[in-house]
Amino acid sequence: DKDVYPWHNPEEQRVKVRVAFLDPNSGIVEFVRKAAAQLGLVTFLAEVDRAEQYEKAFATIVRGQADALLVSLFGMHRENAPRIAAFAIRNRLPAAFGFPESVDAGGLFSYSIDFLDLNRRAADYVDKILRGAKPADLPVEQPREFQLVINLKTAKALGITIPQGVLVRADRVIE
Repeated sequence: DKDVYPWHNPEEQRVKVRVAFLDPNSGIVEFVRKAAAQLGLVTFLAEVDRAEQYEKAFATIVRGQADALLVSLFGMHRENAPRIAAFAIRNRLPAAFGFPESVDAGGLFSYSIDFLDLNRRAADYVDKILRGAKPADLPVEQPREFQLVINLKTAKALGITIPQGVLVRADRVIE
């Protein structure tokens, strides 16, 4: 969709965008790598599974000459979002987070499942189980609600203009 992704042209392969993926090397790394390759992006892992590894991961990102940063849904990243966002802004890296509140902490944007909706639906499952339903008989559901949150202050600090077509699709915009 060129209105949403005006910078992406699959036919234009002259410049490869390098995206660092901040993750504890979970099972999703290969999925991210394959999805990025389909978009013509090059990804590399900046591995973090303990707070003391952030500085090493940040050095890997700088050394790898990342053009952008993708932050996984690893729970520790939520509490370290201000630290990650400050690093990204300092190094002029657009950073995409999996937790909406990370955008409040200075991340550029997040596109993620609606955790409140997910928790409500989990409560429904608990209710069904407490009323006698067998967990194995309950259907597996995919998330059905997603949120796009954009931080325009961070965009301005990075010198990025967010297209109007993206802004109107956002669930929340921080100005």
